[in-house]
Amino acid sequence: MAIIITDECINCGACEPECPNNAIYEGGVEWKISEGTTVTGSYTLEKGKVVDADAENAPVDEDIYYIVPEKCTECKGFHEEPQCAAVCPVDCCVDDPDREESEEVLLARQARLHA
Repeated sequence: MAIIITDECINCGACEPECPNNAIYEGGVEWKISEGTTVTGSYTLEKGKVVDADAENAPVDEDIYYIVPEKCTECKGFHEEPQCAAVCPVDCCVDDPDREESEEVLLARQARLHA
């Protein structure tokens, strides 16, 4: 599963610097695939949309910190547990029940983001 940040988020920002994929952004901030990864050029998002790695994409949330699911690997390939969840003072970084993903899928995403 990818991780999501629930609306209990207090916008403390503790999670953002912990993410090895730079998948966490402040609410309202646009995101790029290239930030925190080695991806360059064209990149195909999960739903088939092709984007430029340096193109800015619409925020996932306007009000609270959010995690870009296409960049979240639950820290697989880096750490034993999701670092955002480990540092969150209000336990709002949780598994996304709508995105069940195997360890193999998460490791493949990690390899694709950090080729």
